[in-house]
Amino acid sequence: MIGAKAVANVEKNDSEPRKRNSIARWGRLLLVSKTGTVGLIIVVLVTLVAIFADVLTPHNPAQNNLQDMLKPPFWEEGGSTTYILGTDNLGRDILSRIIIGTRVSLMVGVFSVLVAGVVGMIIGIVAGYYGGIIDNVLMRIVDAFLAIPSILFILVVLAVFEPSILVLILVIGFTNWVSYARVVRGEVLSVKEREFVKASRSIGTKNRVIMVKHVLPNVISSFIVISAMSVATAIILEASLSFLGLGIQPPDVSWGSMLTDGRNYLATNWWLATFPGIAITITVLGIILLGDWIRDVLDPRIQTKGGGK
Repeated sequence: MIGAKAVANVEKNDSEPRKRNSIARWGRLLLVSKTGTVGLIIVVLVTLVAIFADVLTPHNPAQNNLQDMLKPPFWEEGGSTTYILGTDNLGRDILSRIIIGTRVSLMVGVFSVLVAGVVGMIIGIVAGYYGGIIDNVLMRIVDAFLAIPSILFILVVLAVFEPSILVLILVIGFTNWVSYARVVRGEVLSVKEREFVKASRSIGTKNRVIMVKHVLPNVISSFIVISAMSVATAIILEASLSFLGLGIQPPDVSWGSMLTDGRNYLATNWWLATFPGIAITITVLGIILLGDWIRDVLDPRIQTKGGGK
């Protein structure tokens, strides 16, 4: 009889080629998909800019220089290569503020989605797996949250608490968890009826072990797809709140606050609001393209066709 250790070694040796094949498959599908490749390049570049923002900024983004206020981009008359994208109404470098704002906007987008995803995933798995009164209570809570306009809830919370990066992450996260809960619950209702789950129950496996080892891996793909799209939505929402003056507060910089500073100068100094708007558009577009590719790859109906466009 083969020993347990030998069996474990065989399983380990079998799993390693599968992991390598899976990584290679994803790489091939990504190269085939033009939109997926473009989205990944954009997301990677934006992430690197956010990580190394302090090194990449040519000027102090918070330093006022009234002598150089409202300088145009370097290619326009009166512009200078010292300020490649020009300066704002306080003489601050637009390029430096966009770079440092990348970190704040991306941080709010990613971490708010993590908060929403964790809360929604837990509630969705518990509701779908146990069913009955637990499912009814949790789903009624979800319905109650859906009945409240999310933007109204966010405005009320931000009116009570002083706006900050942490408050924005939490409030955006706790208003977006319902979509995760509903989708994950639907997946769990299907997964829990499969044979491997019933077999685990029959041998006395604890419910929490089944949910972690068997249910969670089978619903994680839906979580990834929703998260990819939700990051883009969270970035736009943060920019909207900052534009209204309820988001990131000075001296912190975000793309939304830059739009607020430049809205009164659109007719005369277009670059103040245009370049932050372009940054938001490119970032959101990249995330959506990558998320769309991930959805196609994880959809078994599309995998047979090459996994992407």
